[in-house]
Amino acid sequence: MTKPFIFKHFTIYQDRCAMKIGTDGVLLGAWIPVSNTITSILDVGAGTGVIALMLAQRSQAEIIDAIEIDADAYEQSVENFEASPWGDRLFCYHASFQEFVAEIDDQYDLLISNPPFYTEDYKTSDIKRDMARFQDALPFEHLLIGASRLLSDKGQFAMIIPYKEESHVIGIARQVTLYPHKITRVKGTPTSEIKRSLLLFGRNQIEFEIDELIIETKRHQYTNAYVDLTREFYLKM
Repeated sequence: MTKPFIFKHFTIYQDRCAMKIGTDGVLLGAWIPVSNTITSILDVGAGTGVIALMLAQRSQAEIIDAIEIDADAYEQSVENFEASPWGDRLFCYHASFQEFVAEIDDQYDLLISNPPFYTEDYKTSDIKRDMARFQDALPFEHLLIGASRLLSDKGQFAMIIPYKEESHVIGIARQVTLYPHKITRVKGTPTSEIKRSLLLFGRNQIEFEIDELIIETKRHQYTNAYVDLTREFYLKM
């Protein structure tokens, strides 16, 4: 059985989830700018529920909703929500994002997604893992069109993607009148290539910040910036 992942203020059980806790989700949950004006949050593709739980810890938002299409992951995220200190603010829908967008009239101040983005042509024999990992389950176009419909006027949408997809995703976002408000490019080490882009979009075109985050100086030697970002969550930070 997969061991639960224990954070400082909550625990994630993940034995029924195809995609386990990883750096990407924790990075996104810790990186997103959170203000007191945020009253409602939606996590698209909840998986274990970790990002929604991180935002519950970090914000005062009264409504923190999540969507998960896989039945086992949905059930496990619900259990993780209910076992947390913020169970009264967390709710998970068992639906596809496309279904949710079509049926829900609500708008949110913050949308977050750690989307599936492996676009290679091969598949494995594990259908659940493929659904969680491969982009055809939720193409970037569907994600951004849906986000543009669900965001409140001052709302923002945060996501983490491969760096090689950054300009492509920004181009799609512009077509649905969402514009970059912050970009952080992530490198594993000082000498490695940029691997991920953390993107924050909003409805207004503004002068925005681009910066870089390096995770480690060498194996298991984390940078001060990464420790500062994640210290409220990881037990050993």
